[in-house]
Amino acid sequence: MTRMDLNKLRNIGIISHIDAGKTTVSERVLFYTGESHRLGEVHDGNAIMDWMEQEQERGITITATTTCCHWRDIRINLIDTPGHIDFTIEVERSLRVLDGALVIFSAVEGVQAQTESVWRQADRYAVPRICLINKMDRIGSDFHRVLEQMQRRFTARPVLMQLPLGSEGAFTGVVDILEGRLLTFAEHDLGATMQVAEVPEALRAEVAKAREKIVEAAADFDDTILTDFIEGTPITAERIKMAVRRGVLACQLYPVFLGSALRNKGIQPILDAVIDFLPSPLDTPPIKAMPLNHRESPPLLLPCDPKGPLCALAFKVLSDEGRRLTYLRVYSGTVHAGDELFNGTRGVPEKLARLFRMHAHKRERVDEVQAGDIVAVVGLKHALTGDTLCQAGQPLRLEGLRVPEPVVSLAVEPRHVEDRDKLPAALEKLLWEDPTFRMREDTDTGQTILTGMGQLHLEIITDRLRREFGVDVRTGRPQVVYRETVQRKARRQEKFHRETEGRIQSGDVTLEIAPLERGQGLRITLPEGEGQLLQPLREQLEKCLRQACAAGMRTGYPLTDVEITVVEAPFEPGVTTEIGLRAAAQRGLSMVAAQAGLTLLEPVMALELTVPVESAGQVIGSLQQKRGRIDGLESRIETELIQAYVPLSELFDYMGELRSATKGRGTFVMEFSHYDQAPAEAQTLYGLT
Repeated sequence: MTRMDLNKLRNIGIISHIDAGKTTVSERVLFYTGESHRLGEVHDGNAIMDWMEQEQERGITITATTTCCHWRDIRINLIDTPGHIDFTIEVERSLRVLDGALVIFSAVEGVQAQTESVWRQADRYAVPRICLINKMDRIGSDFHRVLEQMQRRFTARPVLMQLPLGSEGAFTGVVDILEGRLLTFAEHDLGATMQVAEVPEALRAEVAKAREKIVEAAADFDDTILTDFIEGTPITAERIKMAVRRGVLACQLYPVFLGSALRNKGIQPILDAVIDFLPSPLDTPPIKAMPLNHRESPPLLLPCDPKGPLCALAFKVLSDEGRRLTYLRVYSGTVHAGDELFNGTRGVPEKLARLFRMHAHKRERVDEVQAGDIVAVVGLKHALTGDTLCQAGQPLRLEGLRVPEPVVSLAVEPRHVEDRDKLPAALEKLLWEDPTFRMREDTDTGQTILTGMGQLHLEIITDRLRREFGVDVRTGRPQVVYRETVQRKARRQEKFHRETEGRIQSGDVTLEIAPLERGQGLRITLPEGEGQLLQPLREQLEKCLRQACAAGMRTGYPLTDVEITVVEAPFEPGVTTEIGLRAAAQRGLSMVAAQAGLTLLEPVMALELTVPVESAGQVIGSLQQKRGRIDGLESRIETELIQAYVPLSELFDYMGELRSATKGRGTFVMEFSHYDQAPAEAQTLYGLT
């Protein structure tokens, strides 16, 4: 099989706030690259990338969808991600494996709440980005305001690469600043024909000024450009592009383009920008992998080399007609259909049956995939999101993914007798698909408790149970997922000494617990030195304490924002046992936490509301009644943008209330912000007063 030139590969994703136009842009990309012969529309429910029934019905993207296309002899692996906060894990795992991203902004709404979230996610993985300001044809569009917001909210350096021809409804094309040309898009073939003309005389002065700003940005990454600029020597567009590209790869420059995807304007220049500015797999730094055979060794730095040791990351798992479909990003080595692999994360062998290149939910079978590529495989029985696949002879492990904590729970029970047997198997498949979905059984009621990122997330899960698995369930009212913490420092010694099954089990532990700042999580410190526990017992003690914290002390909610110090855990040979030690630790932690004053924390959400000017006062008053804190107010054309922090327990069914207060014109988005002290009534309900 002929190996592809990795310089001719781009792995990119499209990220943005909900309804900014990600899927609309993806559909145009597939149409203009010739991968599809029809133009799917989100509002018509026939978008190729939104293939799930729920996506087509609701007009939103729920799951990240992978496809590939070709432009200028370059293959582009494209992932279209959701914009709704409930499905943020789809963005997280996509950015973990992508080399570059296209960030889409609405020219009307500007930088929105979820745009900030996905931008921070891209920062965390150092993903180079280019930007599209979409919806330039809409009333109220203002790309200058969007650029200013990018600089202020992201502390980023956007570089404007185009100017618009016309504004709002009169938007008809763009001016390519570097090349000095006017680009318009033919109406008769849905914008497939890009027409090139000279820049109108009225715009030439503005174009020249804008080009100087691009040159200034490029000069920071190429000293010769600065010299030529000062001396008045002409600088070619190609040289400027190369310098800007270096800035993009360093995540210091962000080229910005203009367009209207729904009106089929401005997509081809974005495809050119993907090729010109975003990295190939060879441009990315080597991946760090921990060698498992030599745990004391430093991490291996694996460049993107098809001949290197095999190392791939499972970043997504789907239940496809009851079988696992696992998406891999291959970082090093080459994978063949039928290969025997090793799961370095779980320490088990895996057999890879078949390889596929995905086009949304359709498959193209391939025999081999090399480093730098993204592929879907069937046959892996144990791999979950974040697992590392390698060779048994050289086991490796990559850093996993950051999984956000779910904050909303829902009680479900089978509606019919036949559903009772099918429910556990169906939920198991959904659990290995989605790391943000959790399940437990309520020991008091016998109900199954589902926990997710929000109401929409749980609605989709229960809908999938019915449609895909034929399981009909009754649901209760969504409930808040609280956390426990302590209010002060406390110390306790606990001893366990009892005969069990003919053997004395003994353990002695002194624990100290103290509160931490909000958001610090759980810290456990164990003593070291002579007379302390052996390493196997130390590991078991820490594992026991973590499990107890996860189960909660009194309410069943996890214990967090605490530091647990094992002050003493003396080891007496022939006396101290693992069972005794665990029993002493579990009881000791429960008692010392009670001494330290258990209290309940509730999730607080960050809200961004867009409401008519005349309704702003009423909405702000309503938020304050819900124990909300107003954090910002920004006036826009005929609307007010309100930023606030409100406890999640006050926000169930808030959309109906907001629509009533704003006569259907208000909208809001929210994301989890932090945990804070729960009100007295919640404390009383759980017996923590």
